[in-house]
Amino acid sequence: MNAAGFFRKYRDAVLFNRNLIISGAGGFFTSAYVSQLYAQYDSSDFANSTVALAVEYAVYIPAFATLFYVDNRKKYVDPATGRRDSRRVLQDIKKLFAAFSVAEVIFSITRVLMQYGLLQAGSQPYEASMATSLVAWGVFFVAINSMAKLVKLFRR
Repeated sequence: MNAAGFFRKYRDAVLFNRNLIISGAGGFFTSAYVSQLYAQYDSSDFANSTVALAVEYAVYIPAFATLFYVDNRKKYVDPATGRRDSRRVLQDIKKLFAAFSVAEVIFSITRVLMQYGLLQAGSQPYEASMATSLVAWGVFFVAINSMAKLVKLFRR
């Protein structure tokens, strides 16, 4: 199978993961910056870890939602009527919610506990934020793709 055939077959999954990477990169760099800034005002390692997680979500979730919508907006139009297919939108929202719920819990626990541990060990806040975010994102990608397959998010 060539690259074009692969992309055609797995288009939805490829775009889904691309959107996760783009939105995640924005959250990644923003949370590292905020973590370093936050450390100048508060010495609580746990608070720093929690704020970094909240900032990462504040950037990543709206960015992902926008990118996902842009890639899939034609999928939610009934070809016969030209109107939005609300049933299909709700089905996909439920599937996304199920997939993200499990993956985000795994991501959050991994990230906060690891960042707290690295801060306790003396790492710079931005280093701890970046390192733990990379590890948590790796675990997250396995979990979200497994869940997306389980809930049949990409079924045509």
